[in-house]
Amino acid sequence: MTETVKALVDGGKASAGPPLGPALGPLGVNIMQIINMINDKTKQFQGMKVPVTVKIDPKTKKFDVEVGTPPASSLIVNELKIEKGSGKPSVTKVGNLTVDQAIKVAKMKSDNLLGKNLKKKTKEIIGTCVSMGVTVEGKKPQEIQKAIDDGVYDAKFA
Repeated sequence: MTETVKALVDGGKASAGPPLGPALGPLGVNIMQIINMINDKTKQFQGMKVPVTVKIDPKTKKFDVEVGTPPASSLIVNELKIEKGSGKPSVTKVGNLTVDQAIKVAKMKSDNLLGKNLKKKTKEIIGTCVSMGVTVEGKKPQEIQKAIDDGVYDAKFA
């Protein structure tokens, strides 16, 4: 029977303190080995909270670390270096994302998006911009989604 420990950690900055240390300690595993693996797997998400699941076999002390990805909105906020999305997205705009940045976020979040290919996944990320008050290439996100459908940005997806 495997033991499972789930926690939300700062990307690349997990420590043996709470929430991981107290949860892992009683299981008799090498805590620092697990912490180092978590930090290695989450370093690309520095400055963001990342969901982490550690599965441990209490008999063999073998473990597996699974890292989730932060929400798309957190990745967009991080990419734009803004504090948060707009409280009134139709009125107040808080940032401008480039199509290249949207593609970068789509690649980071790839496993958790529904789109069949990078083009569709990028459109999902751009859709998130609508509710955040973020423009894309200086235009409404919906206009860029249509431009992607029309093949304007096909070179970026090649």
